[in-house]
Amino acid sequence: MSNIIAFAGANLPSVASLSSSLRVLETDVGPSGSAILKMDKTGHWVFGADQTEVQDGSHWAINPFSFVHGFIAWGDGEVLGEMMVGVAQPLPETPQAPPGAAKGWEMQVGCSLKCLNGEDAGQEVRFTTTSVGGKKSVQSLAAAIASQVDADQTKPVAVVELLNDHYQHKSYGKIFTPVFKIAKWMGLSEEAAPEATATPPAAVEAPKPARRRRAPVAAA
Repeated sequence: MSNIIAFAGANLPSVASLSSSLRVLETDVGPSGSAILKMDKTGHWVFGADQTEVQDGSHWAINPFSFVHGFIAWGDGEVLGEMMVGVAQPLPETPQAPPGAAKGWEMQVGCSLKCLNGEDAGQEVRFTTTSVGGKKSVQSLAAAIASQVDADQTKPVAVVELLNDHYQHKSYGKIFTPVFKIAKWMGLSEEAAPEATATPPAAVEAPKPARRRRAPVAAA
C-alpha cells in the first residue's frame, strides 16, 4: 500500500490556499534530493541519472503544494544558474545572466510527483520545463487542480498518467510535448490501490543505451 500523504517536506500549507496559488501559472506561464523527471527527444518519460524509462500505465500523484516558477540559465549542457520559488510568491528578480548562458535567463515552471504503482512505486521525482509545450502542460495541470480544489478540498491530489503529444516543426521535425492525463482525484491521507504487478513482456527487446525499459503496469 502506498500512502500519498507522505510527500517529502513537512508543514505543508492548507488545501484552502491552493486554488489562488496554482492560478498564478495561468498568467505566468520540488523537493530537494528527488530524481529529475523529463521527456526525452523521442517522447519517452525518463527519470534519474540512468534515465530509467517510466512504465506505461503507471500512476503518479502530483504534490499539489510543489508547484514552482522561476528562471534558469543554461550553458553548454549544464545549469549555470537557477532561481525557483513557490507559485504563491512573485517571480524572482533576475540579475545579469551568467557568462556563457546562450539564451540568458529562461522562464521555468515545475512540480513534484510520486509514483503509486508498478516497479517505481514510492519513487518521488521533480519535473521542470522551459519549453512552450511543457509550460502549457504544467499550466493546464495547475489550473485543473485549482478548479478541483474550488469544487472539493478533500481531494486535491491529481493522479496522472504520463503521456505525450507531438507537433511537426518545419525545421526540427517531430517535437514531443508532455501530457499529464488525470486518471482520478485523491485526498492527501487516502491510500492508493494495491500495487499492480507488471505483465511480463511478450518478447525480450535488445537493450538500449542510457534508458532502462520495463513492461507496462498491469491493468487493475
